[in-house]
Amino acid sequence: MTNNETYIASCLEICKTRLVNFSNVADVKEALVDLNAYENLDSLTAPKDVQILDELSENEINQAKQCILDGRFFAEHAAAGEATRLGLGTKYLINIKERLSEVKIAKLISIGKGEEITKEQVIKEAGCKPEELLSMDLGTRHMLAYSFAIYNLAVESSLNPKEVLSRQKMLIILNSKTAEQIISSFENYNFFGFLRENVYFMVQRRYHGINLLDGNLGYDIKSPKRLHNHGQMVMQETMDDEIFFVSEDGSKIFLKSAEFEDVLEKMDDKQSFNIEDLAFLINAIDYKSLAFALEGGKKGYRMVMEIVANNPKAPQKGGMAAFDKKIGRNVMIESFQLKGVKNEDIKYLNKNFNHYPRPSESYRQLKKKGLNMPFAIKKNHIYFEPVQGDINFLVKTEFVKRKVLKPIISWKSSATTPLAIKYMKKQDDIPGFVEYISKFSQSR
Repeated sequence: MTNNETYIASCLEICKTRLVNFSNVADVKEALVDLNAYENLDSLTAPKDVQILDELSENEINQAKQCILDGRFFAEHAAAGEATRLGLGTKYLINIKERLSEVKIAKLISIGKGEEITKEQVIKEAGCKPEELLSMDLGTRHMLAYSFAIYNLAVESSLNPKEVLSRQKMLIILNSKTAEQIISSFENYNFFGFLRENVYFMVQRRYHGINLLDGNLGYDIKSPKRLHNHGQMVMQETMDDEIFFVSEDGSKIFLKSAEFEDVLEKMDDKQSFNIEDLAFLINAIDYKSLAFALEGGKKGYRMVMEIVANNPKAPQKGGMAAFDKKIGRNVMIESFQLKGVKNEDIKYLNKNFNHYPRPSESYRQLKKKGLNMPFAIKKNHIYFEPVQGDINFLVKTEFVKRKVLKPIISWKSSATTPLAIKYMKKQDDIPGFVEYISKFSQSR
């Protein structure tokens, strides 16, 4: 994809090719499960030869730490998501202490579960009241957790933390509604100790729906605009003039695709982080997974996907890890491509903290081939929802798991809000964290 216009044109072309036998959106919606189904669905079995992440040497862990100290690790932070199930807007900007009392949380959970939940139950599960938290939105907590982890690594390594922080490069994915507000937050926090020219931003684009009337396709500019999932996000990264940094005078300096590729060329690994992951707040850098990814890179792997156990008490949808007998390799298949497989039947999920060793190589493949484009129907219009995990079909991919599989710990809905409070309180209580925040409070 060279630009936004060619992306829209490609979406129309996909519809023209794959929906040739359909005359209206209603018929497409009825056939959606079959249209999106993974082509080798009958060939899927349990994943094979999944490597164990915990079996790493001290030398390999030290190499991972050195990768960060040298500034050869690129972090992608996905912060465009809207908390639609919470109804509170962009998840990055939600400040639980200021916006969610235990009474309101109990009400939201009760509505979601269809049974009454008391405020006492909320407090018991959370371990404290929301008012006991430090007053910070989720995104600020996320970025401070990352900055604090690198600061501590520098101190542990007897290096100047300011210099180590200045070497880090990252990309923050925003949405159009709150991009300027979040960028202002970075300004207010002095970019959390990172160099502003090393902190890249991209505003994920939204798209109108495609209409299908009497066999005629058209991009309907009167329809609502929607995000095309996280797969579109990574394809957008390969386009010219989408990624930018903010200069001292506040102007946005945009990069060409080749310039961003040059940035990635200098990186040993790239990792994608989700803003909603709660474990990140207390353990922002997983040296074991980074070490494993670096070793995988030496063996020719260009993507490393960690799988985790689905929560048997509250199974969730997501990418399902499996072995495809037809193509003879492990694959990751998104839930809407599983043709009705129930959440409780998905045993292994993608943790969504994917690594990309030698990231410029997967970037070039993505730019050249793009991703699979599953359909979605919203408000009687056709949209797309490509998934980032499908990069595993473009490059040599290694699957990994822990000795003890643990479910994903993330803030997905009102039901996990008490869990979010618990992890935020854990973060608040980390020795030195409050003092670290004060470094940025003084600069505001």
